[in-house]
Amino acid sequence: MGFSVFTPTRSLDGVSGFFQGAFLLSLFLVLFKAVQFYLRRQWLLKALEKFPSTPSHWLWGHDLKVGRRESMEEYENLQLFLGACVLRSPGRFVLPVVPRLKFVHGVLCTSSPRGFPSVFSGTGYGLLLLNGKKWFQHWRMLTPAFHYGILKPYVKIMADSVSIMLDKWEKLDDQDHPLEIFHYVSLMTLDTVMKCAFSHQGSVQLDVNSRSYTKAVEDLNNLTFFRVRSAFYGNSIIYNMSSDGRLSRRACQIAHEHTDGVIKMRKAQLQNEEELQKARKKRHLDFLDILLFAKMEDGKSLSDEDLRAEVDTFMFEGHDTTASGISWVFYALATHPEHQERCREEVQSILGDGTSVTWDHLDQISYTTMCIKEALRLYPPVPSVSRELSSPVTFPDGRSIPKGITTTILIYGLHHNPSYWPNPKVFDPSRFSPDSPRHSHAYLPFSGGARNCIGKQFAMNELKVAVALTLLRFELLPDPTRIPVPMARLVLKSKNGIHLRLKKLR
Repeated sequence: MGFSVFTPTRSLDGVSGFFQGAFLLSLFLVLFKAVQFYLRRQWLLKALEKFPSTPSHWLWGHDLKVGRRESMEEYENLQLFLGACVLRSPGRFVLPVVPRLKFVHGVLCTSSPRGFPSVFSGTGYGLLLLNGKKWFQHWRMLTPAFHYGILKPYVKIMADSVSIMLDKWEKLDDQDHPLEIFHYVSLMTLDTVMKCAFSHQGSVQLDVNSRSYTKAVEDLNNLTFFRVRSAFYGNSIIYNMSSDGRLSRRACQIAHEHTDGVIKMRKAQLQNEEELQKARKKRHLDFLDILLFAKMEDGKSLSDEDLRAEVDTFMFEGHDTTASGISWVFYALATHPEHQERCREEVQSILGDGTSVTWDHLDQISYTTMCIKEALRLYPPVPSVSRELSSPVTFPDGRSIPKGITTTILIYGLHHNPSYWPNPKVFDPSRFSPDSPRHSHAYLPFSGGARNCIGKQFAMNELKVAVALTLLRFELLPDPTRIPVPMARLVLKSKNGIHLRLKKLR
């Protein structure tokens, strides 16, 4: 009879061999990535050697100088406005194009997608991040959602949402107490997007649960900004293991739950035969209905993933950037009372008491529109845009940027460049009078080129409605104790909020 003998030494040898193999494999992978990184770095250095660069750390590049900066004034003080220059960071190179117009035009005339797509993909690959044929298909599909025939009836919906916000302001106990306005404006723009683009019934401004979504968007704005500028967070594995990564996933989950609720609600409405026929009889469909009825070239409907990504993108971009723009316009008018009063007089002469605002009215408030545009010049809602070049770009001076490099255009710096805007810090609406010439790429509040903001007309209409109706009911006054500090983020915010005093006029 044989006996099996347990031999601990042999078992331990097997375990030891496994760990040795795992260690050697890990070491090989690390060395492989190091060599890959080195070769790409050398290629980038060679490709970009003709572009100037300010002094940088041998390892961290410009991250120690630029990555920690928050104030837009500090970005201006970097004095990078000499043409095109290289900013380096570990693992990737960024080429800011600031703001010689020949460089700006060269980048924006391409159809390249947004830079750092993996960093921005928390809300999915919608129109903002798509590239190539799929981007063009989605762009062509969604463009009719911003036809003037669709936008015209939205004006009344926008006015109703603004009125709800102004009613809330009138009910505040102390009108002389400075109010942080961005929170209210953000809920109002979310309300407008929900009603116009997604056929939402009711008002999210009166729903206490809506604050969780706007807070999630705010968190994603901050977290994504810092991820782009981090030396390590470009690696998804490292980022997902970090506390910021966990916070980002939680914010994305809240955003997705909100989006899923919007889609589910509209699908349920379309189960009703009467509502379905009503939607199909529309000459122009709303944004969400276009997505739900869309058929791709293969005859299939949009996947749930693509559907959610497009709704997430428009929800995020359509309310947060517009809220930023409106808030900064209010601040600009509050600090320039002579222009505010002239806008008010114009609005009163055209709208009367403002009980009825129409599409035609918006074209008649010309001076107010000039003031809005000047405020967007001083405080562009999106202070920078990036493009990951899908094809090489050659500039008029012969220098080239190869395919695959991410370029960044500092719009805030472009809008404050004295070469294109004399006395750029001065609030001067006459810059936008019909007879004032300017280069098309010197003013980019909605980006430019093929990848410009698809909803820019929607946003401008909402800005005009919000400003016009607010000036009819309130005088906007600044809070001298809390002057807003423009802060570098994906969407321009103030480091200390935007506080105004609201003086009721009627």
